[in-house]
Amino acid sequence: MGIVRGARAALVLLLCINLFNYIDRQVLAAVVPEIQKQYLAGDAQADAKTGWLAMAFMLSYMVTSPIFGVLADRWSRWLLVAIGVILWSLASGASGLAGTFGLLLVTRLFVGVGEAAYGPVAPTIISDYYPIEHRGKVLSWFYMAIPVGSALGYTLGGAVASSWSWHWAFFIVVPPGIALGVWAMFMRDPPRGSADGKERGAARHATARDYLILLRTPSYVLNTLAMTAMTFAIGGIGFWMPKYVHDFRGVGTLSSVNMMFGIIVVVAGLSSTLLGGIAGDKLRGRFPGSYFLVSAGGMLCGFPLFLLMLVTPFPYAWIVIFLAVFCLFFNTGPANTALANVTHPSMRATAFAVNIFVIHALGDAISPTVVGMITDRFDHNMNIGFLAVSGMMAIGGVLWWWGARYLGRDTELAMSRL
Repeated sequence: MGIVRGARAALVLLLCINLFNYIDRQVLAAVVPEIQKQYLAGDAQADAKTGWLAMAFMLSYMVTSPIFGVLADRWSRWLLVAIGVILWSLASGASGLAGTFGLLLVTRLFVGVGEAAYGPVAPTIISDYYPIEHRGKVLSWFYMAIPVGSALGYTLGGAVASSWSWHWAFFIVVPPGIALGVWAMFMRDPPRGSADGKERGAARHATARDYLILLRTPSYVLNTLAMTAMTFAIGGIGFWMPKYVHDFRGVGTLSSVNMMFGIIVVVAGLSSTLLGGIAGDKLRGRFPGSYFLVSAGGMLCGFPLFLLMLVTPFPYAWIVIFLAVFCLFFNTGPANTALANVTHPSMRATAFAVNIFVIHALGDAISPTVVGMITDRFDHNMNIGFLAVSGMMAIGGVLWWWGARYLGRDTELAMSRL
């Protein structure tokens, strides 16, 4: 099967939406010190409580994702995307209006609900436009919005907060988010399974019994567990790194630190995400488990680099951070491509939703709080808190290495199971 008509326009729209998705997520991390000054000044548990903001978003995101995943296997996916984008954009604007810490927590909950209507749906739309031989590269383009959007979140959030106030950092994402949501309303769904040549097989709805297949698919289970470890690491690093560098290591101004970290994330993350997807596609002909081997290699290389960063003085530590971020993002395209390839089109959205629930419930929903609690427990020593992050990187690499033996077989079985 070839590329389905309308694929390029759909990819551009989904990439733009994903970009603003991650801008919105990391704007919060960029203004953490300012939020603490306004709401938590003098609080001995300030770091742990600040972690609740990330947890509130992730809790609502992971709990509602399975609901939207089931709906996406039955309803118009583009309509769900449109509703989700508009909802999270409005909720983000409300974050800037929040007058108390409690209200700020509530607005982050609604941001999570809005993103849950988009997260498990977008990769399935792309998978129905592009056949398996192109999917790794294309999904890498889609997921490159993670480092680029995250970097823009840091840089824009820091710059806007220093020029006006931290509240305006949340306002700037509202107009473009609403515009993208309206655009999504005019898009039409591709037939489910169209890029796999399985339109008829994908037409029926999967049953509850069918979803037990996921638990009996080793590559799906191991991929989800590895992505959980990776998400834990990214959540901890992304939320606390600006504060770590500026407050704990005493480097520069908050604005300059956000700018530097944003540049590192966009350059290292963008190049790594694209190269990881290309490497997975290129090696697939020689190694059936190539997507997992590529992912494992990145994480296992990133583990010692992150430990090295903790003891390297600045400005040299910026080089080590760059290399660690590069390794951390190398799995993004391959891991999500494998997730799509081992699930049947009729249940693909739900498979992504279950994955989202697990990786966030045990990953970045808890990692900012865990790192904050460890930091508070050890006399605000953030190096100790970051040890939990480095350990998860090693665990993720081992799980992907283990799963490589099953990936080729599970990919072949996916289209014949339903």
